[in-house]
Amino acid sequence: MTTLSIPALLRRVPLFESLSEAQAQALSGSLEKVRFKRSDCLIETGGHSDSLLIILSGEVRVVVTGETGKEAVLATLGAGECVGEMGLLDNAPHDATVIAQTAVDVLVLNRRAFQTCINQHPVMAMAVMRSLVGRLRQANQKIASLALVSVYGRVAQHLISAATAHPSGELLIEKKLSPVAISRVLGASRETIGQTLKTLENQTFIERMNSGQFKINPQVLQNRSELELQIPLNVHQYNRGMTEQASVH
Repeated sequence: MTTLSIPALLRRVPLFESLSEAQAQALSGSLEKVRFKRSDCLIETGGHSDSLLIILSGEVRVVVTGETGKEAVLATLGAGECVGEMGLLDNAPHDATVIAQTAVDVLVLNRRAFQTCINQHPVMAMAVMRSLVGRLRQANQKIASLALVSVYGRVAQHLISAATAHPSGELLIEKKLSPVAISRVLGASRETIGQTLKTLENQTFIERMNSGQFKINPQVLQNRSELELQIPLNVHQYNRGMTEQASVH
């Protein structure tokens, strides 16, 4: 298998894809490739950033921990995404911890190189802003969901966002469904999440397949007005596409 060079890896990351080959090559001298094991802490609450971490492979979770030790997951980030840029921009201490959910490979870009790159490449500065705005929108959606949508609806929304549309037209959840992991994301107890998953399965919203995966039937949501708030646009488009296909055949 061919091993990509650091400049080639860098240009695969959306934040740096606008860089020319020569620019990526120049920046690569400031980069270090590091591997973290599962459960390693990449960034700690209260600490200060001295570098940007660019995820090449694996997943990390961004969490906050309450006084009782209860952990709430703010986001899960994967390949092509970055962490630490907020601290580099405002020099404020981190207000969340980043933990490796799997083994993770990252490129580490030091503060000086990051700031030089931002100053010299306005397109990259816009990419950073788009990334931060995207996370702000996700946070706003999560706040609205916690305030306006029942646990039943929040679980349904979470499952849909975790599903992948296959060419067969099926929406499949390929990752293991863990009530503990879902409870950390949605802010509900593990017992409540477990009961809700069982209810959704009984109502045929999700169906366990022989492979162990779950299949989603998003059309179940269409007749439940209390869930309309959190049916993502892509699911409406999915249902519309299925209807159009049926009308053609």
